[in-house]
Amino acid sequence: MSDLSPLFQPFSCKNLSLSNRICMAPMTRGFSPNGIPGENVADYYARRAEADVGLIITEGTTIDRPGASDNPNYPNFHTDAALSGWSNVVTKVHDNGGKIAPQLWHVGLTRKPGTGPHPDANSDSPSGLTHTGKQVLPEPSDEDVADMIAAYEKAGRDAAETGFDCVEIHGAHGYLIDQFMWDVMNKRTDKYGGDMKDRATFAGDVIKAVRRGVGPDVPIILRYSQWKQQEYTARLADTPEKLEELLGVFVDAGVDILHCSTRRFWEPEFEGSDLNLAGWSKKLTGLPTITVGSVGLNVDFISTLVKQESSGTASLDDLVERMDKGEFDLVAVGRALLQDPEWAKKVKEGKMNELGDYSPEARNTLY
Repeated sequence: MSDLSPLFQPFSCKNLSLSNRICMAPMTRGFSPNGIPGENVADYYARRAEADVGLIITEGTTIDRPGASDNPNYPNFHTDAALSGWSNVVTKVHDNGGKIAPQLWHVGLTRKPGTGPHPDANSDSPSGLTHTGKQVLPEPSDEDVADMIAAYEKAGRDAAETGFDCVEIHGAHGYLIDQFMWDVMNKRTDKYGGDMKDRATFAGDVIKAVRRGVGPDVPIILRYSQWKQQEYTARLADTPEKLEELLGVFVDAGVDILHCSTRRFWEPEFEGSDLNLAGWSKKLTGLPTITVGSVGLNVDFISTLVKQESSGTASLDDLVERMDKGEFDLVAVGRALLQDPEWAKKVKEGKMNELGDYSPEARNTLY
């Protein structure tokens, strides 16, 4: 086994200082009745903070749009009761030595009609089109789009006022922001539609809005992906040149860290290079990046959640070697930390033989 100490080097960005490079990846749980995170949620995150996770990124928290959520048990990030719950989460994480970011989320047109805390609300989208091209709703007006962006700004302001250390914008996996970037769902003819750079304008405007909310010193993370839950093989950019064009919109808008979501961190993003998506993103922008995707496991999450396969542990040697070479800066760990709150601590102490397997039954654990 190689030296794992690079995982436990400090990291800083603006006013964020982390004791190590391990992040808890955002994982939807559905344990916040009426959108309010309770004591169980605070304890859930505090256990990971106490066990050497450098940065906790919360499960998706929905912004203040009636159609932002498709499940009343997903936590909100806008009501007084929900924000009070999140304040308790922040306090407990800080008391246990951790740092924490909320993931600001809008599910967009993945929300089925009649679901969520506001079943009568329309689902937001770029053009009212599904990923198959079916028109199911009218195209949102300019005013609707402006209100979506304003909801992100409000969430950023609330995050800063609640004491979060940084914020993450969920722009991946076929949800609202990603739908604006995806040509099959965005057929707008205004400034938010057109070529790839134009379709990314919505994401850029959201980043700018969140910056207005959090102020100049709080780091903003953007999570983005090529793949979509609606189509795993989808790609926004099929060459490094196109990826650079896309990322330039985020950079110009003022993003600080790119969280590059892949299903398997070890897979190269483009032919002719071993760099993964996080590696390419750092190379093209110079920004710090977070890699993610089956870290510490030998089966990707689609296999565990869809095919009901169990994952065993996998070596961290390749991960650490890549990070030590500067391919990426931070590592997000999902299912391994869901299963074992002390995963990071065990890795730090060299107790690799104590890391357990991940079973499908554990995905909704209350740990």
